[in-house]
Amino acid sequence: MPILDSRLPLAAAPMAGGPSTVALAHAVAEAGGFPFLAGGYQSPDGLAEQIAQTRSIGGGFGVNLFASTPTEIDEDAFEAFIDEIADEAAQYDIVLSPEPISDDDQLDDKVAMLVERPVPVVSFTFGIPSTSALRALQSAGSTVLATVTTPDEARQAVDSGVNGLVVQGSSAGGHSATFDPAHDPRPLDTAELVRRVKHEIDAPVIAAGGVDGPDAVRRLLEAGAEAVSVGTMLLRTDEAGTSDAHRRALVDPAFADTAVTRVFTGRPARALRNGFIDRHHEAQITAYPAVHHLTRSLRRAAAAKGDTDRLHLWAGTGWRSAHAGSAGNVVRWLAGAD
Repeated sequence: MPILDSRLPLAAAPMAGGPSTVALAHAVAEAGGFPFLAGGYQSPDGLAEQIAQTRSIGGGFGVNLFASTPTEIDEDAFEAFIDEIADEAAQYDIVLSPEPISDDDQLDDKVAMLVERPVPVVSFTFGIPSTSALRALQSAGSTVLATVTTPDEARQAVDSGVNGLVVQGSSAGGHSATFDPAHDPRPLDTAELVRRVKHEIDAPVIAAGGVDGPDAVRRLLEAGAEAVSVGTMLLRTDEAGTSDAHRRALVDPAFADTAVTRVFTGRPARALRNGFIDRHHEAQITAYPAVHHLTRSLRRAAAAKGDTDRLHLWAGTGWRSAHAGSAGNVVRWLAGAD
């Protein structure tokens, strides 16, 4: 039995911070795909409301949670980074707080909510849930997935008892799911990573990263994935909550490539290469979620002003193929149904 209950072997990746919406989930499901809601950065109550609205699709859907362990902070490096980006913040009259903020994104409260109000699938990113959380979710009837970036992480996840894997290649947009935020994702084709994981581990696999069209989807399925998760390909769709500035950047020829950087959140993430990355890339500070909280007000101000030079423009390597219009049409195109 497939790990995801959908007519097409395509899933809408969870994109925290705005792009994943209830409207996007409905559109993907209506087209035959499997939608995920992004639980990251949401309050438990806010996530519960999105789940309640998504249940009306009448089919399968999933919720993604962050399972990260806060990074031990090098205080000297953190202070130096604050000094380095102070002029950037000053452009919006923002004074950066010298006190690092560290939290677990209310993981326990979100798990408790999902145990009380189960959903078909729960996936985790940045690590593996505790044994108690994993068992509680499974006992409530949820299929539990872990996102991994190496065969070793895949082995750890399967040994913990998860039901399946989301295998993320280095070309994926947004945050790398690596368990170790100090680790730079090794450049490796997603299909090859899927083959390596499948060779070593007997577990259902969903492939993610580097999708730029139907041919990429087909290659990943041929490599052994049961389904393919797409994120960047949905960023420009009508139903996505992507900011206007982000949408414009995705079609702006001034953006010529992507880069993996820590300068926005303290954890490696792939984004369109812009001035903020170029100016501060050498810092590459590893301190998540402290850097995320540090730069959040600056990034929000940049988004409000359409300042793509200072905004985190998450995008995978296939961003130039992202289509505008209905998410349903994009899903059908990727599946080769159009």
